[in-house]
Amino acid sequence: MEKATPSFDQLIEIMAILRGPDGCPWDKEQNADTIKGHLIEEAYEVIEAINNKDYDELKEELGDLMLQVIFHSQLAQEEDKFDIRDVIEAINAKLIRRHPHIFADDKTASKEEVLKRWEEIKKEERAEKKKEVVHSYLDGVPKGLPSLSYSQRLQTKAARVGFDWQAEEPVIDKIEEEISELREAVKGEDNPHIEKELGDLLFSVVNLARRLGIDAESALMRSSAVFTKRFSKMEALSDKAGSDFAKLTLAEKEALWNKAKKHDDS
Repeated sequence: MEKATPSFDQLIEIMAILRGPDGCPWDKEQNADTIKGHLIEEAYEVIEAINNKDYDELKEELGDLMLQVIFHSQLAQEEDKFDIRDVIEAINAKLIRRHPHIFADDKTASKEEVLKRWEEIKKEERAEKKKEVVHSYLDGVPKGLPSLSYSQRLQTKAARVGFDWQAEEPVIDKIEEEISELREAVKGEDNPHIEKELGDLLFSVVNLARRLGIDAESALMRSSAVFTKRFSKMEALSDKAGSDFAKLTLAEKEALWNKAKKHDDS
């Protein structure tokens, strides 16, 4: 395997300098809690670059995300916990351990068997860390994930051990059932009940996305981006006509929406 490149070593050195006695005042003040939010922000910017198929942007955003890994590793090193090389050694060992069909004598064949074995190994790892029996295959999904991603990860884990719908049609039927139950809850004007039924509906929609091989979070983000683009076009059309957008009637706004939609489709 290739050794660390000079550029990678330079990045580690730069981070150490920034945190050193003569380093950057801002960087020197930071700790894991103050910068942890940047991890999420940078990860989403990576996703946006992927969605845009902008490889120049993706290269830059992956670098920003890597910086966060280096930063947290530097902070840990300063507390004598671990350093970036420990991080790399740990992920190397994990990848080898979780791919026994490649690096050991495990003769697991199909993709389904590989994924099931992956979950079994993860479960064994968690049990070893906790020194106790882990009772659920659903353990290990970060609760800090966005709700759609969290739900989809839970469903994926359950499916890997055989708890899954056998086709898409029953999931669609389930969605229709949940819509019917939501209608009844809305009629009853019982907000806690409405919230429950709405949650059940969203969970079922995420399940359909998973069955279809679609990332629910990305799908909703893409639709939100389309809405943002069309709404901005509506505002531009209103400004061009010399109108106050906020004071337009709903019918006038809908007419602008249809124009904006045609502009997208053209």
